[in-house]
Amino acid sequence: MSNSTRATAALDKAGVAYTLHRYDYDPDADRIGLQAAEAIGVAPQRVLKTLMAEVDGKPVCVVVASDREISMKRLATAFNGKTARMMRPADAERMTGYHVGGISPFGQKKRVPTAIDEAALAEQSVFLNGGQRGLQVQLAPADACRVLDAIVGNLTA
Repeated sequence: MSNSTRATAALDKAGVAYTLHRYDYDPDADRIGLQAAEAIGVAPQRVLKTLMAEVDGKPVCVVVASDREISMKRLATAFNGKTARMMRPADAERMTGYHVGGISPFGQKKRVPTAIDEAALAEQSVFLNGGQRGLQVQLAPADACRVLDAIVGNLTA
């Protein structure tokens, strides 16, 4: 597994301090984010999952704790839209250039508006996918928000 991905290159370019964490990715896990949290030995609310969705038909990226579920209504509201739905996995892969299970909010092929759940900002550091299955980057949540130019709001049900 490479130490350099488009995600880590984007963080390097932005001058963000981060630490890499590798783990054994389980493609059969019911909830990949929870499996990552357990594998690296941190609380699930610190491991953030990256999900691709559509608000009023336009692509968006959503980052929430691995133990939480997105509220589609709140997601739509965060982007001043009326309706939200999850993006099909094949469309998410095409849009981001990453494989499902390895989708990072950093270094996506096509940059889209991003929202981060406000609960993440309560953590000293968080873990996000580093652009490969089995790779997490640990960084300050404020740095993630800054690099992604993210909207911050209550996005969970």
